[in-house]
Formats: sequence, C-alpha cells, structure tokens
Amino acid sequence: MARGPKKHMKRITAPKSWMLSKLGGNWTTRPSQGPHKLRESIPLSVILQHKLKYALYARDVQMILADKDGNIKVDGKVRSDFGYPVGLQDVITIDKTRESYRVLYDVQGKFILKSIKPDEAKFKLVKVTQKKVGPNNVPYIVTNDARTIRYPNPEIHVNDTLKIDLETGKVVDFLKEEPGNLCYIIGGNNIGRVGLIQHRERHLGSFDIVHVKDSNGKHFSTRINNIFTIGKGKKSLISLPDDNGLYLTALEKKQAREHQEEPKQQ
Repeated sequence: MARGPKKHMKRITAPKSWMLSKLGGNWTTRPSQGPHKLRESIPLSVILQHKLKYALYARDVQMILADKDGNIKVDGKVRSDFGYPVGLQDVITIDKTRESYRVLYDVQGKFILKSIKPDEAKFKLVKVTQKKVGPNNVPYIVTNDARTIRYPNPEIHVNDTLKIDLETGKVVDFLKEEPGNLCYIIGGNNIGRVGLIQHRERHLGSFDIVHVKDSNGKHFSTRINNIFTIGKGKKSLISLPDDNGLYLTALEKKQAREHQEEPKQQ
C-alpha cells in the first residue's frame, strides 16, 4: 500500500526519452516536483552525467550543483537540486564553460541538447495552455512551463506561443497558431518533426486535428495539443536540431549516406 510520494526510480522504468543504458545500474534519479511533468522532463543529474559527461557519478553532480559560484542555470536561474526537471525549450547555461543549450526532441522522441549562441540563450518559447479570468476579474494565462502571466495581450489565445525574455520574465512577442506558420511537434507519433501548418480540422467533442507539411513535401497530421509554433512564416526563432525536424525512412537514410560518401571517393 502506497505511503506518500515515491522518491526513487529504477532505470528500467525511466522514460525512453532519457536514453539510459540497461547495464548502467539499477537506479536513476527521479525528477523532483517542478514546472514539467515527470514523463515530459529530464533531471539535471542525467543531463550532467549522461548527456554532457561532466560527472562520472551522482556524487560528482551534487558537488557541481552545490558550488557557491552557481555553475548551472536553467532559464537564467541558478539550480542546485540534482533532480530538478528540465523540459522542452528550457535553456541551460554554464557560465564557466560559456556554453548554452536548449532542450529539444529529435524525430525519435529522445531528448537532445542543442548548442546555441549567447544571443539566443536570452529568450525561450513557451506555449499557452490555459486562458482564464481569476479573482477580481483579473485575466491570466498559464504556459507549458507553469508560468502564470496576468493581464496578457487580448489577442493571445490558447495554443499560441510566447517569446519570453529570461532576464525580465516579460513577454517580448507572441506567435499565432495559424496556417502558414512554422511549427514543432512535441507529442504523438510525429514528435520532433518540423513543418508548416496547412489547416485545422475542428471536431466538436473531440480533439482538433492540424495538418502539417514538412520541407520535403511530406504531409502528416496530429492533435492540436502537439503543435508548438516556433516561427512566423518559414523562419524559425530558435535553432533547430541537426536533423532539422525531418523524418527519414531507412531507405532515405541509406541514400543520404551514399550521397555524402560520393564526393569523398572522388
């Protein structure tokens, strides 16, 4: 019988998006309570130990995070909890090494760290998940990283994307979820893919379906909850992963490799 919240996690039950090896031990770090859900986040301990290779053991991670210099910052704030949950679009900054990373998904649904420039590390994109009116008739919106913003622009609606300045925490700009804009898929079978929004099918009493077309001309569709607008028109506001959000079949990957090897042989 359960008695309180769980504090441990076995490696075999960890999300597949963490890409942990089966033979690395029995246990892993369970994400702490935070702005992202357990299955949609990755703890700082796993990032420093398995993604960036800055630590060999969990003890090393604790020493790095406990340093008074504040080595690791997430969205511009120093984090010392080794289980702090880092989620989609979060910006990780390491001042000593002058490195900045943005957390994204690849087309296989795995977490990746995209290296970004200092100018891009000053902002992040968030998706509006709720729009309500609180006590005293104060309008507010809630984002996917648990931010609550009061008195938003009346033109901002659910599923739109906000550009947040990490230094001030204020909304700099916003992107509408509408046809012609570039979007990033954050869930479902097409997770990690990037394409242009074509049109939206409305289904009363069910999920609305959005049709997307990628740069290779392939069409696919997904639920509107999985759509994350990242640009006005074809231009993206953030740096995309190395695969540019394009899903390739096994045959297409083979042809791409052969095409790259031809100039080397000549």
